[in-house]
Amino acid sequence: MDAPTLRPETPEEKLIWHFIVWTWFYWLLGALYVVAPVLGWCLFAMAARRYIRGESGFGRERVPPGVHIWTVSMAAMLIALIVAHLDFGLGAGMLIKSAVGWAKGWALMFVFPFVGAMMRVRASIIYRATNVLALQSLLLVPVFILAGLAGLPHPLYISPLQIIGGPGPEFFAVEFNSIDDTNGAMRWRFFAPWSPAAAFVANIAFVFALYERDTFWKWVGIASSIVICVMAASRLALIVVPGVIGLTLMLCNLTRPITAALGAAGGTLGGFALPQILALYEGLTNSFNAARADSTRVRAVLGSIAKHRWQSEAPVFGHGVVEIGPKIVEHMPIGSHHSWYGLLFVKGIVGFMALAIPLAWTIIEMTIKGQSDRVARAALAVTIVITFYTFGENLEILSYLFWPGLIVIGIASRRRFFSPYGARLGE
Repeated sequence: MDAPTLRPETPEEKLIWHFIVWTWFYWLLGALYVVAPVLGWCLFAMAARRYIRGESGFGRERVPPGVHIWTVSMAAMLIALIVAHLDFGLGAGMLIKSAVGWAKGWALMFVFPFVGAMMRVRASIIYRATNVLALQSLLLVPVFILAGLAGLPHPLYISPLQIIGGPGPEFFAVEFNSIDDTNGAMRWRFFAPWSPAAAFVANIAFVFALYERDTFWKWVGIASSIVICVMAASRLALIVVPGVIGLTLMLCNLTRPITAALGAAGGTLGGFALPQILALYEGLTNSFNAARADSTRVRAVLGSIAKHRWQSEAPVFGHGVVEIGPKIVEHMPIGSHHSWYGLLFVKGIVGFMALAIPLAWTIIEMTIKGQSDRVARAALAVTIVITFYTFGENLEILSYLFWPGLIVIGIASRRRFFSPYGARLGE
């Protein structure tokens, strides 16, 4: 589809389009963390109103099973939060604050899929809008580099919107670059609160670029994603790019004979070369950890603390709130840098399962649909990226950045299994 002919058509597409392409403007205002949840809940209210009135226009007035699962799971997060606050006597004020945090974080994990499933939004509009943002980011790269070399303050300023409340000042800060505390190297975070989060968003954008039909915008998106990952100096991003391509290709071609043949051949060769493979894996793991040894140590200790305190103090519903860790972890929040450990500590096994179940469902559903549906393949790739980052980031506080991927998951969830027209619908 040619670039000039692809334009947002419905009110919801126009809202989504303009928010994505105006991302840098909202960043300058320090408003990204505020505006994204507002957009999500406004779209959700529009979608819910149409659904109640039977105006969704898809010929079947029902919410897809996958969206139901995300909704119930994120509601379980809220229940765990409430019970934990009552268990530890944290007070009504803290409970209200945490509930508002849930509405700006975990709740978006069902709000945006619901929007994608129940509103007239094409996946191709999200791909194109993200690639327009990618072009803007590429053009700004020299500015960011020069600002870093000029030694501008870190940050330049913090938005007054911080008074609204959030996880920390970095979510409202305007900053061109940062300095790695472990090695003094310069890292860029673009419009994210920290550099690895910028790489996370770039990995989602990389998926959208792969499924963009226009050649120019495809290569703009790919180039921008790679540049951002390199400038963010994210180790996980280096794994995700080849990993998401390989896993998506494998899972979306399970019905083809060549996949079975390659799988059998790979299994046979792997059996013979198992010692060498294990040695290679160990070497790569050691190199990965040694790249930023201090960061690896802090992450490991944070995980150990979170796991121990979850098991011994609050195994079912967790502690309800994040706690600051000791000096050995540089006073980082316990369970941060890892969604699973963070969930165990804050929301217990209930929270852990409330993320594991919808992620597993989505991977299975999109794998089945992805055998014949192009949008489902993109949704599967997005889910794989999100799953990778559960081991390196806290999804809750970054959902305001990767929400376009959640909408694509919602779009794919409304599509039929093994539809012969799947490659042409909703793009």
